[in-house]
Amino acid sequence: MNQKITAMNQKISKYMNIKRVEFIVTWQCGGKCKHCQIGDEINKPSSHKSVIPGYAADAIKKIKAAYNVTSVMTFGGEPLYYPETTAAIHKAATECGIKTRQIITNGYFTNNPEKSKAVANALADAGVNSLLLSVDAFHQERIPLEPVYRFANDAVDARIPGFRLHPAWLISEDDQNPYNTKTKALLKKFATLPIEISNGNNIHPGGSAAKFLREHFQQEELNLTQSCGIAPHTEPLTDINSISIVPNGDVMICGFVIGNIYNDDALDILARYNPNKNDGMCALIKGGVAGLRCYAKTKGIQVNPSDYCDACDVCHAIVKQLYASSLLSEMTPWGHYRFSQK
Repeated sequence: MNQKITAMNQKISKYMNIKRVEFIVTWQCGGKCKHCQIGDEINKPSSHKSVIPGYAADAIKKIKAAYNVTSVMTFGGEPLYYPETTAAIHKAATECGIKTRQIITNGYFTNNPEKSKAVANALADAGVNSLLLSVDAFHQERIPLEPVYRFANDAVDARIPGFRLHPAWLISEDDQNPYNTKTKALLKKFATLPIEISNGNNIHPGGSAAKFLREHFQQEELNLTQSCGIAPHTEPLTDINSISIVPNGDVMICGFVIGNIYNDDALDILARYNPNKNDGMCALIKGGVAGLRCYAKTKGIQVNPSDYCDACDVCHAIVKQLYASSLLSEMTPWGHYRFSQK
């Protein structure tokens, strides 16, 4: 037993404290919504259409054995395009005793009523206990409401715990604009079903939103000196609490890839994580996005901050260009981005 514990401790990076594992099950989606954060990358070709379920389940079990993981989330793209994969991921999380097993879905993955019901039951059987269904003006510009309502009814019948409608709000829920007005009207159409409505999320002006909704956001001078962990929805690169795994198996920390679960053991990937060995991460740690921008300039890459709405988008644009030029050590770019370059 002591030998087992010692071996496990050797697989812990001092820069890792994993509490959450996210799976982008697929980049495929039936919509190309105006507010989508993936933007033009959605539906682009990749080496894998979805995460391989066996590898995903194995990664969950190994990571949970070494870290206090409390949350597993699946999203996309549309994760229910591959319901067997999504269910397998949550079944593994349930078997490991991970507390929160969450899905974010737009609910449109089939027009077949029998399949809709079967998928809802499969998710319940897999142990999903937090189902967030995106219903709002942006999704329903591209996605028909009838199959979404049907799936909502099926999820109620399947008694999936933590089932809520999860709208996207432009600026904020209280902002008076046509999109929010339409979203509130759409939510009322679900009033006959016993479903709570979450606080939703306020749209971030990145991805497609930066292209189609930018006029709704006040352009402010960007603070490029902030480092990861200070900016909203980020964490220090020296104290990572969450990772993402994408369809081609890449293990992501924000815009950086630190390994691939199809090629290497998940714990080995996490154990060797050291941000000080990656030039781009070092630049971010020492000087924020401004430091990364200076580093990129030395490599002949320049990004104009005025083209972006926040510092994180500037960072992502720089990192993509560095990867595309093979200028970052040890790591590879976003899976869907890398293969779309061929």
